[in-house]
Amino acid sequence: MSEKIYDLHCHSTASDGVLSPTEVVRRAVENGVNVLALCDHDSIVGLAEAKAEADKQGIQFINGVEISTLWTEPGSGRGIHIVGLGFNPNSPEMTALLAQQAVLRLQRAIQIGEKLEKIGIPNAYQGAKALACGEVTRAHYARFLVQIGKVSNDAQAFKRYLSAGKPAYVKADWVDIETAINVIHQAGGLAVLAHPLRYNMTNRWIKRLVADFVQWQGDAIEVAGCGQSREQRQLVAGWAVEHHLLASVGSDFHFPCAWIELGKSLTLPDNVTPIWTQLG
Repeated sequence: MSEKIYDLHCHSTASDGVLSPTEVVRRAVENGVNVLALCDHDSIVGLAEAKAEADKQGIQFINGVEISTLWTEPGSGRGIHIVGLGFNPNSPEMTALLAQQAVLRLQRAIQIGEKLEKIGIPNAYQGAKALACGEVTRAHYARFLVQIGKVSNDAQAFKRYLSAGKPAYVKADWVDIETAINVIHQAGGLAVLAHPLRYNMTNRWIKRLVADFVQWQGDAIEVAGCGQSREQRQLVAGWAVEHHLLASVGSDFHFPCAWIELGKSLTLPDNVTPIWTQLG
């Protein structure tokens, strides 16, 4: 019998993905995934739909969310993503935190639209909102800018307009990492440091981030993701072992593409402890 394929980090139209929760589950099944967690940005509205489809398809479903946080250590604050897995979605602490994050997301989305208006791109908020099934994110603005011909792809939209230092960038005042971890724990879940090598930091700073995460009682780190080299995976696995963190896996799937796909290349090294040993 072949080993199970886990994918514990993916997105749907409940945040900035392009497939509905049902479609995400079906695609995961087509790709051989046996255990799936939907982790939309600061949103759990897609969990019930995804769980219903997972039950229908006969695969295990784990409640997930990706919480946007700020790490203040580098000075001005850096956005870091903390994934919560296996929590109670009806937890009052989780409900309150996500409601707070939703307010921040709305404020940020409106401000981005106002900045685009000032540089000659009118009705951007309305255009981005038309592309979103829920909260409006920078990804929806990127798709809108592609749609109206300002850029040729999403990456260009971020590079020219939406990234830090660009004309339409708006910094968000997210919750701090320690609070996010505490809320995940209060809801009965495990807290995971998402994609640690994708924060555009030196290894020195990433190691400080991991140390802070451990100090704040974080549980796991994403060791396996799409598009990694063997050396990168071994590096993160080493941090997991050094800090006694559980090892998670996740494609961070948002839309169908060749290099990031549900269940693709998510094998863990032998020297780590998989997070599913603690998920039940």
